[in-house]
Amino acid sequence: MDFALTEEQQMIVKATRDFVREELMPHEQEVEATGELRQELLGELKARAIEAGLYAANMPAEVGGVGLDTVTWVLYEKELGRTSYVLHYACVARPSNILLACAGEQRERYLLPAVRGERTECLAMTEPDAGSDLRGMKTTAVEKDGDFIINGTKHFISHVDHADFVILFAATGEEEIPRGKRKLITAFLVDVGTPGFEVRPGYRNVSHRGYTNSILQFTDCRIPKSAVLGGLHQGFEVANTWLGATRLQVAANCLGRAERALELAKQWAVDRVQFGQQIGKFQGVAFKLADMAVELRAAELLTLEAAWKLDHRTATDMDMAIAKLKASEMLAMVADEALQIHGGMGLMSDLPLERIWRDARIERIWDGTSEVQRHIISRALLRPLGG
Repeated sequence: MDFALTEEQQMIVKATRDFVREELMPHEQEVEATGELRQELLGELKARAIEAGLYAANMPAEVGGVGLDTVTWVLYEKELGRTSYVLHYACVARPSNILLACAGEQRERYLLPAVRGERTECLAMTEPDAGSDLRGMKTTAVEKDGDFIINGTKHFISHVDHADFVILFAATGEEEIPRGKRKLITAFLVDVGTPGFEVRPGYRNVSHRGYTNSILQFTDCRIPKSAVLGGLHQGFEVANTWLGATRLQVAANCLGRAERALELAKQWAVDRVQFGQQIGKFQGVAFKLADMAVELRAAELLTLEAAWKLDHRTATDMDMAIAKLKASEMLAMVADEALQIHGGMGLMSDLPLERIWRDARIERIWDGTSEVQRHIISRALLRPLGG
């Protein structure tokens, strides 16, 4: 097994790291202080990312993307994860892979403009009473006079403030299964500004300042049948086909943030002198650094293994769940220990550790909570045995 990076991978890692350090990191303090990413700044950084060839790196070359394989994409995501989430996600956008389900006119209207950076999408699944139970969603899309009428509410919907359209999941019927009735789900493409579609401010979030969430209200919102993405009642099939890699994205971003936290902690352990010696010479600090390094290495290997399997079409839901679970919980541990090593200064906003520690909390919740990941893993272990 060869763990060495190819020359191309090394170049991509370096180019991404340099872009993050030179173009994105200088704006972290502004985002933290104001709680927003200025539209003017967003436009400037987005243009530089496109010019640098870092935009839409997750999308295939045949639709205009960079066309990275999954392992290289994970290495790229790790480097992006070193900075504020809104800076790398909004300015170096990776359009949702679900847009690859676009067909016919949808490709020209949604997919290709998203890859070129001309339009931006957001994903609307989560609802106030459903959470991770997607089958429990109450938003409905009912066929009427050749169109669909949408009613319902979505919340925790990210970056709608700079999105042009929404990939919406709604219930479009029911089917009978042995345990009773089950909702049928369909994905739709809905333009922001469509009559009956209202965007309301969301909630104040302790993590990822500047990366907003919104509430979407649909009231008799009429959209054409051509807005169906991937086929009627095929919402879960579409999601399962195209969205599995998002958990790898979360895992990779966690790796980058944890690596930065460990670097800061190592430097502090060398620079900080107490009782006449560097604090890194005390076992209480040195052993923390060792444990942080072990956990980071383990999470990185699990994430890269899942990426490698995805490239070889052998990845399972369990592989993705293991990577996401390990990386997100590792980040929490590393961020907390790095802050502990810094003592009181770690909590001050003068250093990025306070942000890293605060931002780490959401990673164990979105894209499937740690409990959901453990459910996926345990189910994969027990089902073959009849459990």
